[in-house]
Amino acid sequence: MTRDEISQKVGNIVIKHFDIDSDKVTDQVRIKEDLDADSISVMEFVLELEDEFGTEISDEDAEKIETVGAAVDYIEKHQNN
Repeated sequence: MTRDEISQKVGNIVIKHFDIDSDKVTDQVRIKEDLDADSISVMEFVLELEDEFGTEISDEDAEKIETVGAAVDYIEKHQNN
């Protein structure tokens, strides 16, 4: 899967999960600060990423995913080839 495909899917999850407009989703959007995500919301977001991409994200790695772009980077790096 290309980075653009991953970015599109992550963006769709962000739009649905955080109920924001698609034009506001960029790689620089900070999940906790810009989307007002609490720890439960972040955990649910990570679970959605795991389900969508069939990958497992450790709690330690999940804490490092602070932006939409970081989520895309993580999926791109850890996708099952």
